[in-house]
Amino acid sequence: MGTPVIELDGVSKRYRLGEHHGSGTDLRETIARMAGRLRGRPRAAPREFWSLRDISFTVGEGEAIGIIGANGAGKSTLLKIVSNITTPTKGRCRTRGRIGSLLEVGTGFHGELTGLENTYLNGAILGMTRRDVTRRLDEIIEFAGLAEFIDTPVKRYSSGMYLRLGFSIAAHLEADILVVDEVLAVGDAEFQRRCLGKMSEVEQSGRTVLFVSHNMDAMARLCPNVIWLDKGSMRASGPAVDVIAEYTRTSAGPASMFSFELDPSAAAQITAVALVDAHGQPQAVLNTWSEAWIQIDVVVNDPVPGLDASGIVRTKGGVGLLHEGLSDSGQAGLFARGRHRWRCPVPPHFTPGEYVVGVWLGTAFETLQFDDNVLTFSIDGDDGGRPERLLRFGNCWDLERLDADSGDDD
Repeated sequence: MGTPVIELDGVSKRYRLGEHHGSGTDLRETIARMAGRLRGRPRAAPREFWSLRDISFTVGEGEAIGIIGANGAGKSTLLKIVSNITTPTKGRCRTRGRIGSLLEVGTGFHGELTGLENTYLNGAILGMTRRDVTRRLDEIIEFAGLAEFIDTPVKRYSSGMYLRLGFSIAAHLEADILVVDEVLAVGDAEFQRRCLGKMSEVEQSGRTVLFVSHNMDAMARLCPNVIWLDKGSMRASGPAVDVIAEYTRTSAGPASMFSFELDPSAAAQITAVALVDAHGQPQAVLNTWSEAWIQIDVVVNDPVPGLDASGIVRTKGGVGLLHEGLSDSGQAGLFARGRHRWRCPVPPHFTPGEYVVGVWLGTAFETLQFDDNVLTFSIDGDDGGRPERLLRFGNCWDLERLDADSGDDD
């Protein structure tokens, strides 16, 4: 191990659910609280929630460490502590050097400033001089592919443009520690490939990478060692191949339904996911001609503009086959308070094997909920002697004879 640059010693983080923090900026929320007090409504007793418990590990200079775990395991909280965004309730976290963090799309951006101005702003936050940023500016813009829009206020950027610029800034501004959360799931396959290549380059240059992802293939390629968090505690750490294999094994097993623990404080939440047939009955085993749907139940406590949901299907090896959003169908979105149910069709083109279902809830700028291993299902049937293919389309060929006689024979 090189010189330690990240050291966590007994780090724990506690949140108090039900407490109101800060004065708030939502007038309706403020009026509702005042009205409740006037009516004598009792305040709910705050509940304690430990997002992390007694986490200790050390990362050396030039190492790439992966963090894996199910949704709600404490991965994002851990990265926020390392990035000095929040402080631990107990224990100590020490870092050495400048930290470049990409925890959410557009983290640290000011919407009214242009892409160019935000690049210099992020450089200043990292402690870099204007000359340092200027020296890397062309590389940043080229990697992001935003030369045409670099002088446009970032509030007009799409989520993909936010992501490309945010990652490019974090990766090029010579931070000693690069911290990357699951935001890469927003990008397309080509951009993910370039980002993983850049993170590998950062590691080889002697800088440290802390990487959170649900893509186990990418995790194994980039990170020699992995830490597995489970419900806020460190369940295992060690070589990536061994830890990922154990994580995948314990997460496996066909399950046609899954319910999330309700969080009344969440503005919106996925409450249940199921794989159902045409009659709405849960199914764990399909055949190659079965029709099925990913059924997602969502509860909206407070309207979230642009709220969207996605259904994801991938192979057990991590190859993505389906990632369809509600917005892809032209739906206006889940704006109204109340319960909603959305069904995404699973086309009958998958070959025999085991598959994993994931779900996502959020907006173009924020992920509210993401779990790429909610439930699993299997498909039985004949692979036609071609086990290597992932999709089958049946009779998809159109046959035309090109040397047909154009007239009668002599």
